[in-house]
Amino acid sequence: MFVRRRAAVLAATAVIGTAFAPAALADESPSASPSPSTSPATPAGLYGSTDPTYDGVWRQSLALLAQHTVGVRPAAKAVDWLTGQQCANGGFAAYRADLATKCDAKTQVDTNSTAAALQALTALDSDDAVTGAAVKWLKSAQNKDGGWGYLPGGASDTNSTSIVIGALEAADTDTRDLRSKDDRTPYDALRGLSVPCDEDGGGAFAFQPDKKGKLAANADATAAGVLGALGEGLVTEPEDDGKSSAKAPKAAECAGGDSPTPKQAAANGAEYLAGAVAETGHLESALAGADDQPDYGNTADTVVALAAAGRTADAGKPLAWLEKNSGPWAAQSGPAAYAQLIFAAHATGTDPRDFGGADLVKQLGATGPASKASGSSDPSAGANAKDGKDNSAEDSEDDGGVSVWWIVGVGLVGGIGIGFLLSGRNKKQQRP
Repeated sequence: MFVRRRAAVLAATAVIGTAFAPAALADESPSASPSPSTSPATPAGLYGSTDPTYDGVWRQSLALLAQHTVGVRPAAKAVDWLTGQQCANGGFAAYRADLATKCDAKTQVDTNSTAAALQALTALDSDDAVTGAAVKWLKSAQNKDGGWGYLPGGASDTNSTSIVIGALEAADTDTRDLRSKDDRTPYDALRGLSVPCDEDGGGAFAFQPDKKGKLAANADATAAGVLGALGEGLVTEPEDDGKSSAKAPKAAECAGGDSPTPKQAAANGAEYLAGAVAETGHLESALAGADDQPDYGNTADTVVALAAAGRTADAGKPLAWLEKNSGPWAAQSGPAAYAQLIFAAHATGTDPRDFGGADLVKQLGATGPASKASGSSDPSAGANAKDGKDNSAEDSEDDGGVSVWWIVGVGLVGGIGIGFLLSGRNKKQQRP
């Protein structure tokens, strides 16, 4: 999850004030916040040109996973950049500028960056030593309640728990029986974050309980929670090749009371999301000062969640809204945003190369090193590809105290996201 959500957080002051990272809060309109600052020297192989300090691993992971999803083989240098970010303990920080310096206790390794990287590297069949170490680290960071927080030891939140579930499932780890020291599973943690049916916003997920232990419905967390409860990752396969318009049966009321099963929790969350986008086709931003502004990133996450829950018809309106309106946002936000839109298109069986007239695959490719279509026999693809920024699509077609890190971290989950991500964030509890 994603996570959520702007494609980059530029500075700690910007994070505290207005902007958050990828899936977390790419919900403001392009004019609602300052443009991202440009990194003095973008590392070779990295997608995007903005400062990677707070979202380098996140945006790289989403970009690589999105390319793999549409049959494009990422450049070897791009994959190497991501694997090079891994610490010896298996975890990933948001970004490591100096790889010559080993990770230590001061390195802010987090669950969201690690989970996103694991999903991408697993899809790309990376070395088992790399993915296995990431799995081991994520297991070690599981809280007693069965869930995960953004940083090891931090309180569990829906977004972090969900994106870790998706990553571990992608790596063939059975999360249904992954038990903490207190014999709790990740789904026990999610159940504890699902708003009871008899309360306001019942059936939705909260990000975390408030100081009084109350759960407030949050659409971003709900999109992540639906995927987590279903054991799904950032990429959801379309049902019936995307041609089915059947609407999942609507429950007469929120099911499961205050102790829903994972399946009930997912269905309840999907029902909440369907209602949240039914009128306008999009979610509203929860950012202070961004009243009545659409939330692009989390709307894309909602499309994925609805599709995963079998609510294909309900995903149609927000998908159409994104096709019509998301272009300027994605162009400003960068690779993670393009990836989120590709995930939404893929989940609904929509062609990402003709998304409201835009070629999302080409646009994503233009933000990083040249790539090749999957299955290309050209051994020089990737590592020896030219460094041009606007050629990846052409190539593929031709070949067939609260620390500032916590505040930053809460913006990196994932909505994109997921996120999904995925977004453990400095957020306001939101209702549609």
